[in-house]
Amino acid sequence: MKRGLVTAFALSFCITVVAVFALTVSAQEAPRITKEELRGMLGNPDVIIIDVRLGEDLGQSDLRIKGAVREDPGIVNSWISKYPIDKTLVFYCA
Repeated sequence: MKRGLVTAFALSFCITVVAVFALTVSAQEAPRITKEELRGMLGNPDVIIIDVRLGEDLGQSDLRIKGAVREDPGIVNSWISKYPIDKTLVFYCA
């Protein structure tokens, strides 16, 4: 039960983080993509994949998306400006 609550909280936090990114970067709604769509984007130099996982989601997983960079979602303002605005940023947290 406790693990389920932690997972639910982490997922809720990730959704909030994605919403904050969308509001920080643009007034537009951030679109969601499927894993199949993401798979088709891998290797595209115009796409930057950013891993914003926290806690157990990050620490207990050996899985990483190839080419993804890791950023701390708690300090978005310190790193968001290093990514070009003409690139597509894909954030993942689960």
